[in-house]
Amino acid sequence: RWFTHFYAVSVLWNGLLLIWLLQAQSLPGSLSSWLQHLHHVLDTASQNEDMGNEYFSALLVLLLLWLHSFRRLAECLSTSVFSDGVIHIVHYCFGLGYYIALGLTVLCQVPTNFRNGEELSVQICWYHIMGIVMYIWASLHQHRCLVILANLRKSKSGKVINLSHSVPYGDWFESVSCPHYFAELLIYVSMAITLGFHNVTWWFVVLYVLFNQALAAVLCHEFYQNKFSSYPKHRKAFIPFVY
Repeated sequence: RWFTHFYAVSVLWNGLLLIWLLQAQSLPGSLSSWLQHLHHVLDTASQNEDMGNEYFSALLVLLLLWLHSFRRLAECLSTSVFSDGVIHIVHYCFGLGYYIALGLTVLCQVPTNFRNGEELSVQICWYHIMGIVMYIWASLHQHRCLVILANLRKSKSGKVINLSHSVPYGDWFESVSCPHYFAELLIYVSMAITLGFHNVTWWFVVLYVLFNQALAAVLCHEFYQNKFSSYPKHRKAFIPFVY
């Protein structure tokens, strides 16, 4: 339940970054001075003739990140049914900082001289389309899986009737125990693709998500196996048919 705070912070913070980035392009000098300084400190973007696409790719990823956070916030508020579990204060603080750092990670990939008011040559590339299509596909499946989990605790009328755990079926649950974690990984991979594959910094983010979600999936998979004697033996923990 406390993950709701993470998504709320992300929607507000990354929404502001998105607005500032749009304003900085249309209104030269509108980027806040502290944000300009932070951008200068964190800047790792290469300055080349393709800076228009670098800017556009970062803008798209920041938009996708905001949409992902908004959807997850909406799901936490209106779809998911949470138990009375708690979260460690260290994990909670890390989660808040994580979603703030994500937006800055995208921002520091924007070429520094995009703020000069120069006309940027921007065009939609094949990796933008590929990344967005993968993002939509993974997001749809993640939403479906979260609805399936929520419905396990609801009656047909939508009323919450219990907070116990049950075996989920349907969609990617037929192959893995935690398809929503696998979908989360695919969403971050789709953003790496949208950035053009070559953004090393974001691939480190993907690597973190991989290990984080894989660990959570394995723990959840073991829980299902220990709790339910008839749990489907063919299901993997995280990646269909692989792991």
